[in-house]
Amino acid sequence: MHHFFGLIAGSTRPLSWTVLGLAALATIVFTAIGRWLRGVSNSGAAAGAVVCFLISAGAGGGALAALVSVFLLTWIATRFGTSRKEKSGTAERRGGRRGSQVLANLGVATIAAVLFALTGKAVFLLAVAAALSEAAADTVSSEIGQAIGSNARLITSWRAVPTGTDGGVTLVGTAGGVMAAALVSAVCGVSGLIPWNWFGIGLGSAVAGMIADSFLGAWLERRKILSNDQVNFLGTLIAAAVAFVATKHA
Repeated sequence: MHHFFGLIAGSTRPLSWTVLGLAALATIVFTAIGRWLRGVSNSGAAAGAVVCFLISAGAGGGALAALVSVFLLTWIATRFGTSRKEKSGTAERRGGRRGSQVLANLGVATIAAVLFALTGKAVFLLAVAAALSEAAADTVSSEIGQAIGSNARLITSWRAVPTGTDGGVTLVGTAGGVMAAALVSAVCGVSGLIPWNWFGIGLGSAVAGMIADSFLGAWLERRKILSNDQVNFLGTLIAAAVAFVATKHA
């Protein structure tokens, strides 16, 4: 039987009762802490519980560690510079992230974890890592940019726009997003979710997804063609897809 925190990339991992029990315990603790910190609403807690259980059971303790790192980074970034965000009207609602937001940011990683459990193909672990890293990068870049960023530019035309505009980017926000992606990717390497030689692929894919998210925001979200949740989901999907393609050419 594989140890819950000893999963190595490329190994198959039968879903024993021990694994399921550990995943359930991790889910209870994670969900309780998330709700206590008001990082998620009631619907967000319910969605987070499903996500945590499937990621933990499907991809193991390394994926759980990465998920926790994403939560901590986004929680800290969301609360950074709250007063300025409230004045500009870009602050996250006090009740925490809704279920739709949780699924938009973590749905792709969850699907990839389930696919790994079903197939045992290590590329799906890389997809988990890339999607989680992109989710952290996107949220941190937006929150940091809104909190302390200035001179926001629309990514498609590079004209000046108010901070918080869909598709608008700032230097400090982008740098924060890259750092967040690097931290989550590092957790994925340290925890054994992915081998270290995939660190660059995971990080690069996450940054590509973050940039794609900004383009989608500028092209489609500003025109009300896509919602913010849909754009966030596509950003993580693009990150996972880039990682998948990159392994084929590595």
